[in-house]
Amino acid sequence: MIHQLLAEFMGTALMIIFGVGVHADDVLNRTKYHGSGHIFAITTWGFGISIVLFVFGDVFINPAMAMVQLVLGRIDFWYFLAVSVVEILGALVGSLIVYLMYADQFKLSEKDIDPVIVRNIFSTAPAIRNLPRNFFVEAFATFIFMTSILAISARAGDVPGMVPLAVGFLVWAIGMGLGGTTGFAMNLARDMGPRLAYAIIPWKNRTTADFKYGILVPGIAPFVGAIFAALFSKYYLGL
Repeated sequence: MIHQLLAEFMGTALMIIFGVGVHADDVLNRTKYHGSGHIFAITTWGFGISIVLFVFGDVFINPAMAMVQLVLGRIDFWYFLAVSVVEILGALVGSLIVYLMYADQFKLSEKDIDPVIVRNIFSTAPAIRNLPRNFFVEAFATFIFMTSILAISARAGDVPGMVPLAVGFLVWAIGMGLGGTTGFAMNLARDMGPRLAYAIIPWKNRTTADFKYGILVPGIAPFVGAIFAALFSKYYLGL
């Protein structure tokens, strides 16, 4: 169990190093790839998650996936709770590593970049703040994400390397098709760990971390989508 929890911690941290790192690269001044855009960022998220799955194997790196496994009876509540906490901590540490990597660029950007945009390097935010609709988008995107992962695992899991590659393409597709409204967190750890990091980094021109949004939308909504995904996959798709 300890070995698996360490894998969840390190896997989530590595995912965030890729993901938050690419946003820092895009947004901050004096980076090599400043202004590279959303296609660059979404592609890095997809490829990064594929690499995490190749390196660490059968990891959740997402409390919503742990919720799916809980609903399906594959793990118990206490393991679900432990893995969720470990993933949030991994995401926090991964975000702090990104800050250390880009500390010079953060310092150079402090007076020039809107503090909300800096916060968005770390955590997700809606393009238009409409909490009921934002909640639905995150829940629905997570439903698609979790259902698709279960289908990939069931139908292509015996092909070496197929699951990590397919999940990476899935992240890419969801980011392009469903990510334009809320930023497609679909993952409490992915959002909350970096949001906590933003709240503690030494940044003078800071805005609020907006924990209200973080708890409600990327926090709770993915669990709702995960529950529906587990039930749909079991009782309709028969996976």
